[in-house]
Amino acid sequence: MSSLNASSLNASSCIALIVAAGSGQRFGAERPKQYLDLAGQSVLRRTVEAFRRHPKVSAVRVVINPAFRDLYDAAVAGLDLPEPVTGGASRQDSVRNGLEALADSAPDCVLIHDAARPLIDSDTIDAVIAALDTHPAALAAVPVADTLKRGEDGLVAGTVDRSGLWRAQTPQGFRFPEILAAHRAAAGLELTDDAAVAERAGLPVALVPAREENFKVTTPDDLTRATRALDSALSDIRTGSGFDVHRFAEGDHVTLCGVRVPHTHRLDGHSDADVGLHALTDAILGALCAGDIGSHFPPSDPQWRGADSALFLKHAAELVTARGGRIAHVDVTIICERPKVGPHREAMTARVAEILGIPVDRVSVKATTTERLGFTGRGEGIAAQAVTTVRLPG
Repeated sequence: MSSLNASSLNASSCIALIVAAGSGQRFGAERPKQYLDLAGQSVLRRTVEAFRRHPKVSAVRVVINPAFRDLYDAAVAGLDLPEPVTGGASRQDSVRNGLEALADSAPDCVLIHDAARPLIDSDTIDAVIAALDTHPAALAAVPVADTLKRGEDGLVAGTVDRSGLWRAQTPQGFRFPEILAAHRAAAGLELTDDAAVAERAGLPVALVPAREENFKVTTPDDLTRATRALDSALSDIRTGSGFDVHRFAEGDHVTLCGVRVPHTHRLDGHSDADVGLHALTDAILGALCAGDIGSHFPPSDPQWRGADSALFLKHAAELVTARGGRIAHVDVTIICERPKVGPHREAMTARVAEILGIPVDRVSVKATTTERLGFTGRGEGIAAQAVTTVRLPG
């Protein structure tokens, strides 16, 4: 995406308007479907990221239900998006609110996209934008391939000619002044999509062939299907391992897997000496063939003195994301006689999951001793080893 950020919506631009104001009642989950987890990220975040990555999309604006503002903030944390727009009573009202919010910036074009279509691909976005060079509106769509039947009282009442029929998707692209005027004129009506709003205003709408994978997540089965689609694209499965050791020094606590644990000593190191996070960071870097923790955060660099090791682990996770991959599973083993890890295991698991942005059920933290053998057995320090599985695009 260009350098356009939350404080600057540039004119002469193409802005993506993501409609995420629905409550998702048909899905039947405890939260709206756009905020559900999809392979380690929320559905909304995956949708937003698809447009942020596109070089011809200059900004992304999201329309939300303010009742779910906390879920929205968590879903897009760190993306530096403009302030979200408050949605309306219907999808059409929500889109109009979004367009009105863009009126002062007056972009050249706008792409209106459902938040629940997280598998939108770059080629389709590109094709919709390109169609706006010659048409005031463009619609991503898939030609109907199945035979269509009209039903009546549980019986087939006739066959519908499928020739020339298309299934509408999003994004639907428009030259901004035209679609804003069309939505203002259609206020109060109940049209099924933004292309219908354009049609009512007499705007010709270009058909842009799209992909079946750009389906809308409406049911739990759709979410499972989307997860499988993402997994199939991440066919390069890597395993990495890491190991770290720190000796004890005078102190009153140790930090293990991001959790402060009271103890008679501290661990000595340049940073906070968190052996668990250090081993896990090295495991992720190993899976990426990206060196080790010392090559990214040299112990000779004073800026890392006393640093929270969560910074190191988060950096490794961001490298995975930058490669288009995701962390599938991590397993950390703490090796020591004291302190006892068991009472803190749940907190450690939760903290690692939080840092990596993955579900808790994909994180394992456990502990063992060396039966009083070796330096850990003598109580001279703590060791940790870690293994991780990373999925990258094939």
